[in-house]
Amino acid sequence: MYTISYKVKNSLIEKLENENLVKTIDKKSFLSKMFSSKEYANIYFHSGILNKEAIENINNAKLIVANSNSAKDEIIAQTLIDEEKIITIYPSIDIEYKKPKEIKESFCQKHNLDKKRKFIFFTAKNLKSSGVKEFLDLIISLNFENIQVIIAGEKNQIYNLKFQISKYNFGDKLLLLEDYENIDEIFLASDIFILPTYNKNFASNILKAMFCKCAVFTTRINAASELIDVFSTMDTPDDRSMQFKVDALLQNKDDLRLIKKQNRKIAKEFSLENNFKKFEKCLSKLDS
Repeated sequence: MYTISYKVKNSLIEKLENENLVKTIDKKSFLSKMFSSKEYANIYFHSGILNKEAIENINNAKLIVANSNSAKDEIIAQTLIDEEKIITIYPSIDIEYKKPKEIKESFCQKHNLDKKRKFIFFTAKNLKSSGVKEFLDLIISLNFENIQVIIAGEKNQIYNLKFQISKYNFGDKLLLLEDYENIDEIFLASDIFILPTYNKNFASNILKAMFCKCAVFTTRINAASELIDVFSTMDTPDDRSMQFKVDALLQNKDDLRLIKKQNRKIAKEFSLENNFKKFEKCLSKLDS
């Protein structure tokens, strides 16, 4: 059986374990590391910062799975690993898809919203570093008025955000949701998802939004930008061209519909089942 190690467990790793295709090497305590030799996995799943520990695991693995091409390029630049030993598997989509129109109608009934409005959504684990201020500045600058803005996040962050938005005049156009249980419902109900993030690590919410048939915008610095076109890419979190891009998209129903359809098509390639099949094919690298 193949052995694996990783920084963060994801849905693909869980499926591999459940299928008994791999065995995860237990992380040792500090004392155990001092008094026993370290065991390295055949396969290392890399995400996040390429630190000393990650490089050590990479150098001793037979196969490295990177969660983006930019992560793969960084590994190649900072190690002596043969490029053939590294594969890219983007984060997996493992959510139930339902018709957005039906979800939007029920969501609007639940929160007393106008379903004729275009929904623009923002959510993240860390609202500040993911560009919530830049998001709000963008929204307030839009000329298109028939919008419903939704921000969802952890309770304390939403609480703090309420004080920050006092200088904005959103009226009834802004809905703040704390610890919302069914976050997938909001993705399905939304038309556009905007994430002007400062973070480099792959923003899985971009892929989720695409799967749920949203138009998306995110910053060039984020690895998720690898999956979107130039129009949808922000040069910086406060990219001034964004006002014109979002306004243009909101005013053109055909373009918005086309982009949403294309995004879903792209995201479906990274379903959990498809990523599982891709990983199985790559296992032959271990025996070569």
